[in-house]
Amino acid sequence: MPARIRALGVVAVALCCVLAAIGALALSVPGAPADVQRSNATDGGLQRLHAAGVTGENVTVGVVGVTGFDTDHPAIADRVEAAQAFGDGATVANGGRNRHGTATAAVVARTAPDADLRLATFDDTAGFRRAVTWLVTADADVIVAPVSFYGRPGDGTSTVARLGEWARRQGVVFVAPTGNLARGHWAGRYDDPSDGRLRFGERTRNYLAGRGSETRVWLAWDRAHANETYVAELYRTDDGERSLVARSEPFPGDGVPNARINARLQGGTYYVVVRGPSNATGARVRLASPTHRFQRNRPDGSVAAPATGRGVIGVGAYDPVAGRVEPFSSRGPTADGRLGVDVVAPARHEIGGYDEPLVGSSAATPYVGGLAALALDADPDRSPREIELRFERTARDVGPNGTDTAAGNGLVVPRAVDLPANATG
Repeated sequence: MPARIRALGVVAVALCCVLAAIGALALSVPGAPADVQRSNATDGGLQRLHAAGVTGENVTVGVVGVTGFDTDHPAIADRVEAAQAFGDGATVANGGRNRHGTATAAVVARTAPDADLRLATFDDTAGFRRAVTWLVTADADVIVAPVSFYGRPGDGTSTVARLGEWARRQGVVFVAPTGNLARGHWAGRYDDPSDGRLRFGERTRNYLAGRGSETRVWLAWDRAHANETYVAELYRTDDGERSLVARSEPFPGDGVPNARINARLQGGTYYVVVRGPSNATGARVRLASPTHRFQRNRPDGSVAAPATGRGVIGVGAYDPVAGRVEPFSSRGPTADGRLGVDVVAPARHEIGGYDEPLVGSSAATPYVGGLAALALDADPDRSPREIELRFERTARDVGPNGTDTAAGNGLVVPRAVDLPANATG
């Protein structure tokens, strides 16, 4: 057992400040029930692998998340090899607001109980790049990135998507969630505006649904129309009165044309309007909300970066109790025509010490990352591509007819991991 090292930051920062910095997370699902049954993350197949000695020994898994980690949590404490914060305001512990990161690391540890963990937290895109670079240069075998960046191109050309592709070329298995945007996503062309307003079908209003008291809405358009201005506006109606709540502001630092709204909701009914040029431009426009559903949504093409990166294993959310892909789980294809969703995995995991389960595509991702660690334990010479192909070819078909953009190649299963020839389990 290697010595455990904890490299802790020194500046405390509230989680809300981190969210304001990047607005990028698939952390939870609005309205997800708290009394869900435990997933099958410890099913018989996984127990059989553990009993045969396939536990992730001599494999290092890096987990990179924005909420930080409780390195003393019993589920991960004896597996943490190192932890580091990247960014001016980031700390590993994040002032104790670290449930999401801790829970994702715990799912990895439960799936691959003898794998070593290297934990990295960040507070902006530059910090994410530094975190991934640190994990790669520290010889991580697998990187689990349970985060989603919104407002990025859906074709894998964004900085964060290319980071996953780069890590893969260095021989690292890179696993990321597809996102939770299926019901909070709309994409289309700006080809039939009404008085300078985008049409969502026959209407220019797109109403919000959901119980959250705060909303985030991202607006993005393609680089070919970067010199044009598009603005999202959030309106509230109450007793027939309409009022403007917020107008989107450009989000700097991404190198792509996008804008976002962060607003607090106080009752009433809310809808979004997108304003642009008075004439049709043909610009491809994407609207996304990780906090609320849209009345008029288009799930197709809702996969978020870094899962859009080539060579990244994009993981969707599956409900093993209902026997279906979660309704919120983002759908492919990517903007450049790739499947977008490689596999789906159980997306509801109970973690000791927390009242509510970890839910979402970012809960499914560490399970797949843990299976990748088991696959490398069983056969250390396997390449990232070989592991991905093995997962896809052994996945159980849970879609309507073979491979599809909701379930990808299907539900990843423990039998994707071959038992060693000398196994006794």
